[in-house]
Amino acid sequence: MAAVAGELARRGHDVTGHTGAKYRGRFEAAGARWLPWTAAQDYDDARLADTFPRVGDGKGIKANFANFTDVLIGTAAGQAADIIAAGPFDLIVTDQLAFGGALAGERLGVPWATVAVIPLTLASRDLPPPGVPVRVSTGRAARWRNALLWQPVRLANRLAIQPRIEGIRAAAGLGRAAVAGPDGLYSPHLVLAQGAPGLDYPRSDLPAHVHYVGRLAPPPAAPGERPAWWADLAAARAEGRPVVHVTQGTLDVDPNDLLRPALEGLADAPVLVVCTTGGAATDVLGALPDNARAAAFLPHDELLPLVSVFVSNGGWGGTLGALAAGVPMVVAGATLDKPEVARRVAWSGAGIDLRTGTPRPDRVRAAVTRVLGEPRMRERAAEVGAALTAAGGVPRAADLVEELLHRA
Repeated sequence: MAAVAGELARRGHDVTGHTGAKYRGRFEAAGARWLPWTAAQDYDDARLADTFPRVGDGKGIKANFANFTDVLIGTAAGQAADIIAAGPFDLIVTDQLAFGGALAGERLGVPWATVAVIPLTLASRDLPPPGVPVRVSTGRAARWRNALLWQPVRLANRLAIQPRIEGIRAAAGLGRAAVAGPDGLYSPHLVLAQGAPGLDYPRSDLPAHVHYVGRLAPPPAAPGERPAWWADLAAARAEGRPVVHVTQGTLDVDPNDLLRPALEGLADAPVLVVCTTGGAATDVLGALPDNARAAAFLPHDELLPLVSVFVSNGGWGGTLGALAAGVPMVVAGATLDKPEVARRVAWSGAGIDLRTGTPRPDRVRAAVTRVLGEPRMRERAAEVGAALTAAGGVPRAADLVEELLHRA
């Protein structure tokens, strides 16, 4: 979102970034004016349970539902109130999961665009419901299966989800939704979907206003301070040892989920393992094996060209970054959208879905060994990366936003 804001500001638009205090500096650095969450409850997205206790550790069905009801739905009316009070605006570009932006656009009567910050979840006759772990296939039989699978999902939406959506709409001064369910929170004007055909599933009924724009990321930062062991990366490559990068991103950061199993499983493998903790001190990992290095954060723009395999819990941003660099993946996703990310990576042929968020060490090692031994996965990662680049990224997203603005 900050990358899109920065590009629009660079083109001369007057841009306001409505975001929590944690990200104020990022939007101001991009050239946007900061509009704080005031009526909306502010929070730290890396410490959700501090503000929303029912989210707990973020794991399991109850936590996922609490994330939807307490965080996404619970902050939406406040977001809308903040935006409406700060207007007028000519156009709103909203994070798909910041529902208040959609409400404000509708209430203000201005065009608004949705940026899909997770894989596209729009319903399609060609796909099973998001979160249902069945194989995506084509043909009449698959459509019949999908229709049956959608029936209980639509019932659950009608009973548990839609009343909450209607509640936040009413709080924003809006009537009943024209489109029921979560799909009604996507813009009917413009959807900027991160990803590309070949990574996302084909849909014969994709709306014309939905555009794949690749990866929305800011320009590479200037080289910063590197860890003392950084030269070990080039040395490993020179010796023919693959570099395996393991990360859990910045939100689901319990090292027992993936980092420690990966370190244990790869401890005596002929690779160099590079871990990032997402901000925690590296001593949370315990004593590192001789073939491992760790840091709180690392610059992916500099790291990924040196990496042979990317092991992740399935954050969409990290996945897009790895594949844009042509790096094949091993994904261990369990919460929120991460299983969907893992399934898309496997479906694309660019990596392996471990089908769990807490893999055993031997499974991590077997998956990394398989990726290293199958050149086709690296080829597919490169092909997907080329498609992401061809989709246009931030400049293409800004072009589409400007086209919408000019049509208004």
